[in-house]
Amino acid sequence: MKKPLLQNEAFLFDVQKARQTTGPDGTEFHLWWLGQSGFLLQWRGKHLLFDPYLSDSLTKKYALTDKPHVRITERVVAPEKLDFIDVVTSSHNHTDHLDAETFVPLLSANPKLTLIIPEANREFVADRLGISTDLPVGLDAGRHVHFHGWDIHGVPAAHETIERDDEGRCKFLGYVVQFGPWTIYQSGDTVRYAQMAGILKQWPIDLALLPINGSKPERRVAGNLSAADAAELGRDIRARMVIPCHYDMFEFNTADPRDFANACDRLGVNGCILQQGERWSSSRLPPRH
Repeated sequence: MKKPLLQNEAFLFDVQKARQTTGPDGTEFHLWWLGQSGFLLQWRGKHLLFDPYLSDSLTKKYALTDKPHVRITERVVAPEKLDFIDVVTSSHNHTDHLDAETFVPLLSANPKLTLIIPEANREFVADRLGISTDLPVGLDAGRHVHFHGWDIHGVPAAHETIERDDEGRCKFLGYVVQFGPWTIYQSGDTVRYAQMAGILKQWPIDLALLPINGSKPERRVAGNLSAADAAELGRDIRARMVIPCHYDMFEFNTADPRDFANACDRLGVNGCILQQGERWSSSRLPPRH
């Protein structure tokens, strides 16, 4: 099994150390990949956690089935150790994006935590996490909220289609987060759909966090962007940088990041492959054109 680049106390020390680094203009932000679609975003002492999966719940759940979820990489950090989180997102209800064994300890360790979810999933989220239905902040495509210095916009995600509830609200979302001079797009789980690039081009996206595990029917799970799809979407939305995710977690549902790197080279896209537990900083962004 692979080890994260930074793990446990070493990871927490790096997060603490990064708080002292804000760049020459005081606006530098930092990002760590936590595995699957989970990322920790740090800016000016505030922390936003995208879609964390920090347990072995799926490995235990499917251990004796015909679809075992065998881990490839060890966990970066225990969720209860992240006692400094201001905002956490869940993009949809699949366990690797809404894991009770991750979210319940997070909520306990951060009593003032703001939980962002698709409004369509409110009842499901409350039931899974054992919380009041009033606690989460619900979003839908075309809506946005502001918390702790983050402007968070909901955009549709198609996993593998755009699904809506009876009131027309999206069950799967991506999130565009704006803060200071920066804009980050975390797609959640999605394939590409017809209006996707047009929707996203309304924002000047500095960094796009996109899955690359693709869509293979034999896996018997909903699919995502492939490595080539992610590079093409990054090009079409004019993202300054693309970081791939949603691989190297489970043996049956992964991808080779070298395919993403090759696609970026072919298309002239700036891509950056991280190890789990690795820090990436905005000082690595290429200049705006």
